[in-house]
Amino acid sequence: MGRDVSQGAFTREDRVRYRQKVRRCLDVFALMLDDFGFDADRPMTGLEIELNLVDSAAEPAMRNEEILAEIADPLFQTELGQFNLELNAEPRLIEGAGFADYEHDLRSSLSRADERAAKSDAKIVLVGILPTLTEGHLVEDNLSTNERYRVLNDQIVGARGEAIELDIRGVEQLRTHTDSIAPEAACTSLQFHLQVAPDSFADYWNASQAIAGVQVAVGANSPFLYGRQLWAETRIALFKQATDTRPEELKAQGVRPRVWFGERWITSIFDLFEENVRYFPPLLPICEDEDPVEVLHAGGVPQLSELRLHNGTVYRWNRPVYDIMNGRPHLRVENRVLPAGPTVVDMLANAAFYFGLVRGLAEADRPIWSQLTFSSAEENFHSAARRGLDAVLHWPRVGDVPVSKLVLDQLLPVAATGLDGFGVAPAQRDRLLGIIEARCRTGRNGSVWQTETVWAAERQHGMDRPAALHHMVKRYAELQRTNEPVHTWPVQ
Repeated sequence: MGRDVSQGAFTREDRVRYRQKVRRCLDVFALMLDDFGFDADRPMTGLEIELNLVDSAAEPAMRNEEILAEIADPLFQTELGQFNLELNAEPRLIEGAGFADYEHDLRSSLSRADERAAKSDAKIVLVGILPTLTEGHLVEDNLSTNERYRVLNDQIVGARGEAIELDIRGVEQLRTHTDSIAPEAACTSLQFHLQVAPDSFADYWNASQAIAGVQVAVGANSPFLYGRQLWAETRIALFKQATDTRPEELKAQGVRPRVWFGERWITSIFDLFEENVRYFPPLLPICEDEDPVEVLHAGGVPQLSELRLHNGTVYRWNRPVYDIMNGRPHLRVENRVLPAGPTVVDMLANAAFYFGLVRGLAEADRPIWSQLTFSSAEENFHSAARRGLDAVLHWPRVGDVPVSKLVLDQLLPVAATGLDGFGVAPAQRDRLLGIIEARCRTGRNGSVWQTETVWAAERQHGMDRPAALHHMVKRYAELQRTNEPVHTWPVQ
């Protein structure tokens, strides 16, 4: 939900009007899918990176407002917590040297931002969950000052009607309660956008769902929360629980969570928007003046603002996006499963693996989703989040297989073919997919490096857990700036 809102108290009439308007937008969207010229000639890509701010002691720095003012770059925005920022890369094609262009621009933007942050005694860390966060940091007072976050917090907590429970059981266990959505701010992610044509959207979304587990296993980078080692990608469990509007009784009844993997393969993007409207009550019932029917009949492009706002408050791991650029509407898959970091080149390796693999599978003669049950895809996703590169996943024609073997033997060639389809330069393809291959061969991603470094600090140097985490974050921040991939980082 990227738009600003200032309205905090919503009436019954607001909710009724909004529901009617969302359904009217949905009807117009259906008409547009039947017979409208969506922009799909050359598939653009995009990246969003959520960032952490830390001080010289590796503690979270609650200074995003003053640092944003120093950065003065529209590509940077606030995020939920005062220790968060978001960087939106300029959309581009990945053909030719597109990935090299991404790398240059991202490193330049982050370097400039780091220089500005230093004026506020802060630096940027790219990590899925900042390991030095404590319960005392993740409180309502530390939400960003933008009013939209306060409104969203009030609506989620109000819908639940009681404290939010966090219960994550991994290598260690965390069980606590919170009276706000502030713990969600710990979840800093890397998001990919891929523009697709309406008639191929379902293939790309289904393929994205099928590979979500593989992505998480290979890219895991969030093993610690509140000082405890939990899942390889703890962010998956934390995000779901920290924004859960359901009390226990509604969970028992099978009411769907707003952070949602989904429940079936689709045949059209319409399926997803229709599910959002059918299953999820509005959190932010804010209506605009546009009548989408009138705009469509007049030959214009409807904004569908209410439908888009509602879609932004249903947190699918692969989200459908309707947007308008330069007066033309387009559709995107927004892939939201991965954590930020550890380095720019690691994130671009994750991007190359996703874009290549999803295209290779979406355009295969026999769709992967015709061979893999949806429930198996979801089980793979959660198994990968728990165990990372140690996960064993279920895959068609091979059964249960270690994720590294699956990637090395079967999926990397598919990803390479998909990148060739995009026209990616062979040198870029081989460099970035080579990083994915090396992670699988060494058994080391960001999560593994973090845990090994903390264990070494505890066992070899006698540090307690908080000291080991602070030591690790400082070392992580140093190595991140080398832009050397995480599988090459020394443990010390």
